[in-house]
Amino acid sequence: MPLDESRPFVPMRIAVLTVSDTRELDDDVSGGVLAERANAAGHTLAARAVVKDDVEAIVTTVRKWIAGGEVDVVIATGGTGLTGRDVTPEAFRSLYEKEIDGFAVLFHQISFAKISTSTMQSRASAGVADGVYLFSLPGSPGACKDAWDGILCQQLDYRFRPCNLVEIMPRLEEHMRRS
Repeated sequence: MPLDESRPFVPMRIAVLTVSDTRELDDDVSGGVLAERANAAGHTLAARAVVKDDVEAIVTTVRKWIAGGEVDVVIATGGTGLTGRDVTPEAFRSLYEKEIDGFAVLFHQISFAKISTSTMQSRASAGVADGVYLFSLPGSPGACKDAWDGILCQQLDYRFRPCNLVEIMPRLEEHMRRS
């Protein structure tokens, strides 16, 4: 899809959250992939953290970022599988006001082309909470690359046509302004 070069680039303030019981910032490859790609695209890395696979820890961190008003987008990596410790989708869904169902569909299409039916083991998701976009990705660097390169780099770019997530941001909280 084309970029409309007549439109200005609008940098998003992106927070990257890695959900893992075994990673720290210094060995967080997947979070690093997302941070590098966001920066290379011209966005601002507003925050970055690693939290354990724990619903309360995930929700607390994301709520803090949302409430601070300094984050437009949260991208989490890890905890989207099927094991007992994988709880990121549950944490994120507890925050969503609206789920972006098409994100999971697109992610699985891209993933299927690379890993075939193994994509069904991911519970990638996306939604909106308090005017902030939330994306929950698998913990592999490859999945992070696929999601960024195949979906997020376009949808988080105001110049992308025919439409993108950036241009509707001002309207995400319309329901809050109704009397």
